[in-house]
Amino acid sequence: MLVKLPSTFDELSVREFREKYGEPDTVPITWVDEKPLTPNVPAQAVVPLYLGKKAQDFTLADAHGLILSDFGEAFSPATEQRLGRDCNIPLAKRAPETLFKPNEPLSYPSDIWSLGTAIWEILGMKFIFSESETQDEIVAQQIDVLDSHNFPESWRKQWEQLGEEEKCATGGIPRQPTGDRETWPSLENAFEEFVQKYRRKREAAGTFEEEETQAILELMRGMLRFRPEERLTIDEVLRSEWMVNWALPQLE
Repeated sequence: MLVKLPSTFDELSVREFREKYGEPDTVPITWVDEKPLTPNVPAQAVVPLYLGKKAQDFTLADAHGLILSDFGEAFSPATEQRLGRDCNIPLAKRAPETLFKPNEPLSYPSDIWSLGTAIWEILGMKFIFSESETQDEIVAQQIDVLDSHNFPESWRKQWEQLGEEEKCATGGIPRQPTGDRETWPSLENAFEEFVQKYRRKREAAGTFEEEETQAILELMRGMLRFRPEERLTIDEVLRSEWMVNWALPQLE
């Protein structure tokens, strides 16, 4: 998602642009192993220009100036088929069926899952699942947050079988939903830890009252169900209590 620039931005010449915003900041590019750069690698990278407005300072009025971008993964299931194994959405936002049903076609429920994680990130400025973890760790986090009782038993057996095969091949530890690892908080505790606590630090953002909190959590439970066929449809998302009573009225 990008912020739409003022109409006057394009009217500046290169000279005027640099006079107003300064010369580009650059940083040298080096290999981690300190080897010489190959001919196809530039010696420097240009740091993105900061225009002076932080994300938490944006208002609802600014939302009209947002531009959706990067549709490289977009497709219409009605006219094109893509399998779960071909999904390239970042792991932290990728629906679990892409792992457990890799040979089945993706459809709109996978978008509902990704949209749910995006809404969470917008509310709290932090992913509900860690963006820097492996696929196994993401699955374990999903089980923690969304309750292990809701995790399909057939998926659990498949996951643990894959872990046993990996253990035999590498001598490592098999995949397990519990064990010697950091346990992720439940959905309710994650909302308090990842969203409310962050918003308290950013006093201008404000925290959510109990009634709105429960409406948000109910929406997340509906969007982040493990089985794709059980997730809310987009029409149901728009008719949800939080959308009807809080999100849409604020937008209007």
